[in-house]
Amino acid sequence: MAKTAYIILVLTTLMWSGNSIAGKMAVGHVSPMILVFFRWLLAFLVFLPIGWKPLRRDWPVVRRHLLKLGLMGASGFTLFNAIFYTALNYTTAINVSIEQAGVPVTIIVVNFLLFRLRVTWAQILGVLLTIFGVILAASHGDPLQLMKLQLNFGDAIMLIAVVLYSVYSVGLRLKPALGWQSLMLVFTGSSLVAAIPFAIWEIGWSKPIFPDTEGWLLIAYTAFIVSAISQVLFIRGIELIGPNRAGIFINLVPIFGTLLSVAILGESLNLYQGVALAFVLGGIWLAETSGRKRPF
Repeated sequence: MAKTAYIILVLTTLMWSGNSIAGKMAVGHVSPMILVFFRWLLAFLVFLPIGWKPLRRDWPVVRRHLLKLGLMGASGFTLFNAIFYTALNYTTAINVSIEQAGVPVTIIVVNFLLFRLRVTWAQILGVLLTIFGVILAASHGDPLQLMKLQLNFGDAIMLIAVVLYSVYSVGLRLKPALGWQSLMLVFTGSSLVAAIPFAIWEIGWSKPIFPDTEGWLLIAYTAFIVSAISQVLFIRGIELIGPNRAGIFINLVPIFGTLLSVAILGESLNLYQGVALAFVLGGIWLAETSGRKRPF
């Protein structure tokens, strides 16, 4: 079971890493809120024929939990990605990838605060290593920038996105017993509804960029690969080994994201980013291996 979960979660993080590349490539080809809207529109259309019959069967359960499920989809999918794509207009794909490593840190903290889900001392140390790696990336190698509140705008708002996705991940622990087809149809439907006001705002009050050919290809990737396939895999991974251990795999996103950023986007890997990656790798190894041991 654990081996299957590991394979699923590695594939998931590889797909998520491509999301930061797609978001960076989208700059100038489609604006962030338009991208978010069409991404969830296509994802909803993918799950509509798959999930319609299961949703009708599960509707009594869904109706009782509709508000909770809707908020999870809106925060974890729409709000997270609206901030995520906006951040990529101001900072590098490498930094955004590394900062996503803050998600499992927040997952562990929230799980402990809300559910008293126990952790080992080695997990705590792994979390601290990860935190330091994220701080190093967000501050561009100068942690004192955090004290001066002089973060790059993109890096600063990315930290908000990290909190949103962490809350969504913890919320999966409270989801009702539904098939993945029904769950994903509700999530993508609520995400689409939540994306509409953002798209309207961008069209009416900002500078919208409607997709060209490259923009549509990037939208297709984010909709079919990142929104559909990877989300189903992540939910399955959590079911197999739990949110704490599954969440730690998100730390692979900066590794894959960095490699893809250098290979595809031609971004430079700075020394501080390399050091941050080393801390993140150490954190994931320590937290995951110790997660199998007896917690306190």
